[in-house]
Amino acid sequence: MSFSGLGMHLGNLSRLSNAKSRSISPENFSGAKGQGGMSTDGPAARAARGLGQGWKVSPYVLIEPGETFELANIEGEGAIQQIWMTLARCRWRHSILRMYWDDQEQPAVECPAGDFFACGWERYARVSSLAVCVNPGRAFNSYWEMPFRRRARLTIENLGQEQMSVYYQINYVLTDVPEDAAYFHAQFRRVNPLPYKDVYTIVDGIQGRGHYAGTYMAWGVNNAGWWGEGEIKFFLDGDGEFPTICGTGTEDYFCGAYNFDPGVMERNRPGGPPSGYEEFNSPYAGLPQVIRPDGVYQSQQRFGLYRWHIPDPIRFEEDLRVTIQALGWRTDKERRYLPLQDDIASVAFWYQTLPTAPFPALPDRDQLEVI
Repeated sequence: MSFSGLGMHLGNLSRLSNAKSRSISPENFSGAKGQGGMSTDGPAARAARGLGQGWKVSPYVLIEPGETFELANIEGEGAIQQIWMTLARCRWRHSILRMYWDDQEQPAVECPAGDFFACGWERYARVSSLAVCVNPGRAFNSYWEMPFRRRARLTIENLGQEQMSVYYQINYVLTDVPEDAAYFHAQFRRVNPLPYKDVYTIVDGIQGRGHYAGTYMAWGVNNAGWWGEGEIKFFLDGDGEFPTICGTGTEDYFCGAYNFDPGVMERNRPGGPPSGYEEFNSPYAGLPQVIRPDGVYQSQQRFGLYRWHIPDPIRFEEDLRVTIQALGWRTDKERRYLPLQDDIASVAFWYQTLPTAPFPALPDRDQLEVI
């Protein structure tokens, strides 16, 4: 594509562009040039008393229970390049991000904030990847490129019962968007528990031309034993009963192996590594979060996993469906698989042409809750 200030990387970072850099935050709600830091009546005005205008008067916004706040409303042509956010006094699953491109009424992104930033269990986990970083302490960062041609509108809804504080910054450019640039999408789903022998659907009903860009999963295991034998399947462009792309196992899809356990294959080797799950982060895949039982109240194992298809996007021309099996092992001597009944949530990330097909209804507050 022609160079327009989109898609900067180390290989072209030195090249000049006519793109205009802008940023929206509580210190500049419109992102307008020369309009930052002008607030005189923000929520931190008391802390800045005696200092005057320009001294961190409005670093965050307060959102009441049941309210939706418009984070950004950008007119023109360009692309969001980075989002930084941190949330206080709220449940991440009850903080719903939505993004709308080019005046669509249907959101292209609808997702709890924690899951969008690969932290689906209401607990901080450090995430270090190319697309998403979660840094100390509890700082959410997204580097997904989000082009728009007429308008970009971002909102956050407080489904909780308490006032929430939102600190955020949305960095973007106003620039020409190439004809072949598709629109960013993200969809959340959750099933708890997954019915016996059902296959979990990560996303379905995608219509249009585009490419699948990544998966985040918050996987809660409701039984003892290993849980990741299930295959992920990508049904492309009219595939019927069988998919075009079929993986070999859950940990394989997330670029791990052998239960994410460096000791599982070396149990009988003296001096080998101990057996146990090992968290990891890498540019394209990771297991950044393992919540281990304490034997009393915290009795289920919970996992957070991501896989970004940045160097290997999965292309589709008309439609896409993605599923994954929840599969473990029985304890009998016959060595048989066990279909699991787990608490599974996911976010599918993809790019496509508009219009966006309607999403399934988001679960209500009680169904979203992490317990």
